[in-house]
Amino acid sequence: MSIKLGVPSKGRLMEKTFDWFGERGITLGRAGSDREYAGRVEGIEGVELVLLSAGEIPRELAAGRIHLGVTGTDLVQEKLANWDQQVESLAEMGFGHADLIIAVPACWADVDGLDDLDAAAALFRARHGFRLRIATKYHRLVRDFLRDNGVADYQLVDSQGATEGTVANETAEAIADITSTGDTLRANHLKILSDGLILRSQATLFRSRKAQLSDDDRRVLGALVERLKID
Repeated sequence: MSIKLGVPSKGRLMEKTFDWFGERGITLGRAGSDREYAGRVEGIEGVELVLLSAGEIPRELAAGRIHLGVTGTDLVQEKLANWDQQVESLAEMGFGHADLIIAVPACWADVDGLDDLDAAAALFRARHGFRLRIATKYHRLVRDFLRDNGVADYQLVDSQGATEGTVANETAEAIADITSTGDTLRANHLKILSDGLILRSQATLFRSRKAQLSDDDRRVLGALVERLKID
């Protein structure tokens, strides 16, 4: 047995994760070419690198198929019900920062916050005969947030890409999406609600509460946590 560490398989998240571990004396890398998904670990014994998409890592943690995983807070909380019962956050890694927000057309001068959105949604339904549409891929987080803030008269429209363009394309009236700078929102004539921050997300090292651990695994995990200087 060995401790399985899941890491994003490509892009900036993978590179930053490799750098983060490297700064702590553990070298992660691909075992072969960039097209291969086998990984290598140097600097500690008993740890196996598993390269996955960032979106797969929450599921693999919850299933106990990997012991540790690096992914965004947003993905864990969106994909896992009662997420904190399935995984434990070990370390926020200081990169991959993004905010999950609700945004509406910038021309909606009378809509600044969630109370305004609720009123606009009721008016929209009265005028058009169907609920105001909010495009997002974060259904669980958005639904819970709007319920907790008393917004009810809406429907979620699934959007797995180019969410900012759905308002201009008239497939939604508002959006809930991840943003880091807000530039894309402004380019699409959207504004963030003043109280529309749902979640601040960043890359985080999570531990599975479901993965089986032998005595040897526990020793390896303890040694790894110590090397990474995690409290």
